[in-house]
Amino acid sequence: MTITDAQQLVDDWIKTYGVRYFSELTNMAVLTEEVGELARIIARKYGDQSFKESDKQYNLADEMADVLWVLICLANQTGVDLQKAFDENLEKKTTRDHNRHKLNEKL
Repeated sequence: MTITDAQQLVDDWIKTYGVRYFSELTNMAVLTEEVGELARIIARKYGDQSFKESDKQYNLADEMADVLWVLICLANQTGVDLQKAFDENLEKKTTRDHNRHKLNEKL
């Protein structure tokens, strides 16, 4: 599946099951909430915090998918072609950083 396919799939789902998109501001808040849930799992699984009983319900892959879903919603409702944006961003990073990390003594 391409990013373009994912954007269309989310748009079709919203139109079929979701009634309409939440407002951009609401979706930005939801994205922040979902990133927080992802951060909670990462902090407990890979960081120094321990899991609480209530944390055990969270699933890393599912939380990542939630972040991706809301990001795609925001892209759809603001007219951003994420495939094009990602491709251009990758090219920018490749041009700018083609030797940066190879020459980083810390790595």
